[in-house]
Amino acid sequence: MNYKILFVLTVVLITATLIVHGCTRSITTKTASAADGEYKGEKIVKTENEWRKELTKEQFYVLREKGTERPFTGEYNDNHEHGDYTCAACHLKLFSSDAKFESGTGWPSFYQPIVAANVTEETDNSFGSSRTEVLCSRCHSHLGHVFNDGPKPTGLRYCMNSVALKFEKKP
Repeated sequence: MNYKILFVLTVVLITATLIVHGCTRSITTKTASAADGEYKGEKIVKTENEWRKELTKEQFYVLREKGTERPFTGEYNDNHEHGDYTCAACHLKLFSSDAKFESGTGWPSFYQPIVAANVTEETDNSFGSSRTEVLCSRCHSHLGHVFNDGPKPTGLRYCMNSVALKFEKKP
Protein backbone atom coordinates (compact mmCIF):
# COMPACT_ATOMS: atom_id res chain seq x y z
CA MET A 1 0.00 0.00 0.00
CA ASN A 2 1.21 3.50 -0.77
CA TYR A 3 2.72 5.06 2.38
CA LYS A 4 1.17 8.48 1.66
CA ILE A 5 -2.32 6.98 1.59
CA LEU A 6 -1.61 5.02 4.75
CA PHE A 7 -0.38 8.18 6.50
CA VAL A 8 -3.46 10.19 5.46
CA LEU A 9 -5.81 7.41 6.58
CA THR A 10 -4.03 7.23 9.96
CA VAL A 11 -4.32 11.00 10.49
CA VAL A 12 -8.03 10.94 9.56
CA LEU A 13 -8.68 8.02 11.91
CA ILE A 14 -6.87 9.66 14.85
CA THR A 15 -8.63 12.99 14.27
CA ALA A 16 -12.05 11.33 14.07
CA THR A 17 -11.35 9.39 17.28
CA LEU A 18 -10.35 12.56 19.13
CA ILE A 19 -13.46 14.40 17.97
CA VAL A 20 -15.81 11.54 18.87
CA HIS A 21 -14.31 11.34 22.36
CA GLY A 22 -14.28 15.12 22.86
CA CYS A 23 -10.50 15.23 23.26
CA THR A 24 -9.91 18.26 21.11
CA ARG A 25 -9.73 21.80 22.40
CA SER A 26 -11.67 24.73 21.05
CA ILE A 27 -9.58 27.05 18.95
CA THR A 28 -10.03 30.78 18.67
CA THR A 29 -7.70 32.56 16.30
CA LYS A 30 -7.86 36.32 16.39
CA THR A 31 -6.14 38.53 13.89
CA ALA A 32 -7.88 41.78 14.76
CA SER A 33 -10.70 43.13 16.85
CA ALA A 34 -14.21 42.86 15.42
CA ALA A 35 -15.56 45.47 17.83
CA ASP A 36 -16.44 47.74 14.92
CA GLY A 37 -18.68 45.03 13.49
CA GLU A 38 -16.52 44.08 10.52
CA TYR A 39 -15.15 40.56 10.26
CA LYS A 40 -11.36 40.70 10.27
CA GLY A 41 -10.47 37.06 9.65
CA GLU A 42 -10.70 35.62 13.15
CA LYS A 43 -12.08 32.07 13.31
CA ILE A 44 -13.86 30.26 16.11
CA VAL A 45 -13.65 26.47 15.97
CA LYS A 46 -15.21 24.29 18.66
CA THR A 47 -16.03 20.63 19.04
CA GLU A 48 -19.58 19.39 18.62
CA ASN A 49 -19.75 18.81 22.40
CA GLU A 50 -18.63 22.39 23.14
CA TRP A 51 -21.30 23.79 20.83
CA ARG A 52 -23.95 21.54 22.44
CA LYS A 53 -23.07 22.93 25.89
CA GLU A 54 -23.29 26.56 24.72
CA LEU A 55 -26.36 26.47 22.48
CA THR A 56 -29.99 25.52 23.09
CA LYS A 57 -31.28 22.39 21.33
CA GLU A 58 -33.02 24.47 18.68
CA GLN A 59 -29.96 26.70 18.15
CA PHE A 60 -27.72 23.65 17.79
CA TYR A 61 -30.12 22.10 15.27
CA VAL A 62 -30.16 25.22 13.09
CA LEU A 63 -26.65 26.62 13.57
CA ARG A 64 -24.61 23.42 13.62
CA GLU A 65 -26.82 20.84 11.84
CA LYS A 66 -28.10 23.27 9.18
CA GLY A 67 -31.72 22.92 10.19
CA THR A 68 -34.57 25.36 9.63
CA GLU A 69 -37.07 26.68 12.13
CA ARG A 70 -40.75 26.58 11.18
CA PRO A 71 -41.97 29.73 9.38
CA PHE A 72 -43.80 32.41 11.38
CA THR A 73 -42.53 30.98 14.70
CA GLY A 74 -39.25 32.88 15.10
CA GLU A 75 -38.75 35.66 17.61
CA TYR A 76 -37.53 38.20 15.04
CA ASN A 77 -39.86 37.61 12.09
CA ASP A 78 -42.12 40.43 13.28
CA ASN A 79 -39.50 42.55 15.07
CA HIS A 80 -39.67 46.22 14.06
CA GLU A 81 -37.25 47.70 16.60
CA HIS A 82 -34.10 49.56 15.55
CA GLY A 83 -30.82 47.70 16.10
CA ASP A 84 -28.41 45.06 14.90
CA TYR A 85 -28.69 41.29 14.53
CA THR A 86 -25.66 39.24 15.57
CA CYS A 87 -24.76 35.57 15.21
CA ALA A 88 -26.33 33.68 18.14
CA ALA A 89 -23.21 31.50 18.40
CA CYS A 90 -20.33 34.02 18.27
CA HIS A 91 -22.00 37.47 18.36
CA LEU A 92 -20.51 38.80 15.11
CA LYS A 93 -22.69 41.63 13.74
CA LEU A 94 -24.51 40.35 10.67
CA PHE A 95 -27.54 42.48 9.75
CA SER A 96 -29.03 45.87 10.58
CA SER A 97 -32.71 46.58 11.07
CA ASP A 98 -32.20 49.28 8.42
CA ALA A 99 -31.91 46.49 5.81
CA LYS A 100 -34.80 44.38 7.19
CA PHE A 101 -38.00 44.11 5.17
CA GLU A 102 -41.30 42.24 5.22
CA SER A 103 -40.91 39.33 2.82
CA GLY A 104 -44.05 37.45 3.86
CA THR A 105 -42.04 34.22 4.06
CA GLY A 106 -42.23 33.75 7.84
CA TRP A 107 -38.53 34.36 8.47
CA PRO A 108 -36.67 37.62 9.12
CA SER A 109 -35.42 38.92 5.78
CA PHE A 110 -32.73 41.47 4.94
CA TYR A 111 -31.57 42.87 1.60
CA GLN A 112 -27.90 43.02 2.66
CA PRO A 113 -25.57 42.20 5.55
CA ILE A 114 -23.92 44.93 7.66
CA VAL A 115 -20.61 44.07 5.96
CA ALA A 116 -20.41 41.55 3.12
CA ALA A 117 -17.33 39.88 4.69
CA ASN A 118 -19.35 38.99 7.82
CA VAL A 119 -21.28 36.30 5.96
CA THR A 120 -20.02 33.48 3.77
CA GLU A 121 -22.11 32.07 0.94
CA GLU A 122 -21.87 28.45 -0.19
CA THR A 123 -23.84 26.36 -2.66
CA ASP A 124 -26.40 24.09 -0.97
CA ASN A 125 -27.64 21.21 -3.12
CA SER A 126 -29.74 19.55 -0.43
CA PHE A 127 -33.41 18.66 -0.91
CA GLY A 128 -33.11 18.29 -4.67
CA SER A 129 -32.52 21.96 -5.46
CA SER A 130 -29.62 24.37 -5.61
CA ARG A 131 -29.71 27.26 -3.16
CA THR A 132 -27.15 29.61 -1.66
CA GLU A 133 -26.52 28.93 2.01
CA VAL A 134 -25.50 31.81 4.31
CA LEU A 135 -23.00 31.12 7.09
CA CYS A 136 -21.39 33.25 9.77
CA SER A 137 -17.85 33.96 8.56
CA ARG A 138 -16.35 33.75 12.06
CA CYS A 139 -17.82 30.50 13.45
CA HIS A 140 -19.21 28.94 10.24
CA SER A 141 -22.70 28.58 11.73
CA HIS A 142 -25.64 28.09 9.37
CA LEU A 143 -27.87 31.19 9.33
CA GLY A 144 -30.24 30.63 6.42
CA HIS A 145 -30.23 31.16 2.65
CA VAL A 146 -30.07 34.07 0.21
CA PHE A 147 -32.35 34.37 -2.81
CA ASN A 148 -32.49 36.72 -5.83
CA ASP A 149 -36.06 37.89 -5.21
CA GLY A 150 -35.48 40.75 -2.75
CA PRO A 151 -36.18 44.47 -2.97
CA LYS A 152 -33.98 47.28 -4.27
CA PRO A 153 -31.22 48.28 -3.92
CA THR A 154 -29.68 44.77 -4.02
CA GLY A 155 -32.48 42.52 -5.27
CA LEU A 156 -31.43 40.00 -2.61
CA ARG A 157 -33.41 38.36 0.20
CA TYR A 158 -31.30 37.04 3.04
CA CYS A 159 -33.85 34.70 4.62
CA MET A 160 -32.53 34.00 8.14
CA ASN A 161 -33.59 31.75 11.00
CA SER A 162 -34.49 33.82 14.09
CA VAL A 163 -32.87 31.24 16.35
CA ALA A 164 -29.56 31.82 14.54
CA LEU A 165 -29.64 35.51 15.49
CA LYS A 166 -29.53 37.71 18.60
CA PHE A 167 -30.95 41.23 18.48
CA GLU A 168 -29.14 44.22 19.98
CA LYS A 169 -31.51 47.15 20.32
CA LYS A 170 -30.17 50.62 19.55
CA PRO A 171 -31.38 53.66 21.49
